[in-house]
Amino acid sequence: MTSHTADPGTDAGLVPSPAPARTDVGEAPVALRVENVSKVFGRRPAEALRRLDAGASRDEVKPYGTAAVIDASLEIRAGEIFVVMGLSGSGKSTLIRMLNGLWSPSAGRVLIGDADLSAVDAKELRALRRARLSMVFQHFALLPHRTVLDNAAYPLEIQGMRKKERRAKAAEALAMVGLDGWETSLPSQLSGGMRQRVGLARALAADTDILLMDEAFSALDPLIRREMQEQLLDLQRRLGKTIVFITHDLNEAMYLGDRIAVMRDGRIAQVGTAEEILSDPANDYVAQFVADVDRSRVLTASSVMVRPAAVVPVSGGPRQASRTMREAQVAAAYVVDRQRVLRGVVHDVDAVAALREGRSTIASAVREDITAVRTTTLLADVFAPAAEGALPVPVTDEDGRLVGVVPRVTLLAAMAPADKTMGGDDE
Repeated sequence: MTSHTADPGTDAGLVPSPAPARTDVGEAPVALRVENVSKVFGRRPAEALRRLDAGASRDEVKPYGTAAVIDASLEIRAGEIFVVMGLSGSGKSTLIRMLNGLWSPSAGRVLIGDADLSAVDAKELRALRRARLSMVFQHFALLPHRTVLDNAAYPLEIQGMRKKERRAKAAEALAMVGLDGWETSLPSQLSGGMRQRVGLARALAADTDILLMDEAFSALDPLIRREMQEQLLDLQRRLGKTIVFITHDLNEAMYLGDRIAVMRDGRIAQVGTAEEILSDPANDYVAQFVADVDRSRVLTASSVMVRPAAVVPVSGGPRQASRTMREAQVAAAYVVDRQRVLRGVVHDVDAVAALREGRSTIASAVREDITAVRTTTLLADVFAPAAEGALPVPVTDEDGRLVGVVPRVTLLAAMAPADKTMGGDDE
């Protein structure tokens, strides 16, 4: 068979092409839970919370305190990259500081597994951080007088690990991020991207379940930032950590996130995959926030495919194939084997010819020179096969089974922003 799957395209548009699909974590256990968390700074936080609960807005409670986070609830699953995205002042950095216990919630709970961060004492909190949480900061936070190796080994030193063992683990972490050979250098001798790699290696050396990354790449120039994003995804595929990534950059969120939480004015406006947020924004704010995204670089074939109108078995007869096409009012049908693996396409004229010649099956009438795409193929890479062929583009799963088709009109319609009725409360 000469049918083939389209190759991924090159980077273009506002959002870079995603890396290869990561393992589905939809059924993974919850690693970190946020339950109705609010954080109010000021002299009268209790009064501010009472008024917020009664329906007051963030601005209306300003005389009593600054509501940085309001009634946030999240479930972050083990092994996923969960991105919290929002503009400056949206509350995302306050939220991550409550996730690592630096700040206690004014209301609600943050749980790591079964441990409630607000219910443990200072000693237990320190132990929990060392064992379960690592942090990667925006501005590297390296110790300038220590070598790269000793910076990476620092969390293990705090844990009391012996020097030889912690240096060995730190060297392994540095190799993971491509810094082997730089162990004896000082931070001042490194570029910005390399210093951020040291920060990432330090978090990896601690070998905690959860990585918290607060605007970790925002201080880097665009090319180095893209390299760090790619390296993070590569490490994630190998290590399967739970990562909470804070960013104000929409492109970065769409590229990295298994799921994304969009924050506005202290509240979580929507949680979903990049496709879900683009295809079905929760309100006008989210719709406007993602309006300029190149949808073809985020949406995949699986998000727009439809059921094929006509499918026939390769072992079937030409009479059956002709009847199937006639009933569906189409001029061609997709041909599959018993496992529903796509074998090609049969046209009505070829089925009629096979019937006249008395053939028992349509196997010899199947045209195999078709281009199929995978469910994970970006829509940007579906345009070429859609333009080249007269039929809807077939979509197959990883085993080559036909799971849907993308008609040209559906492909074009998917490029238009979701139609959201204006009006209503953004919150």
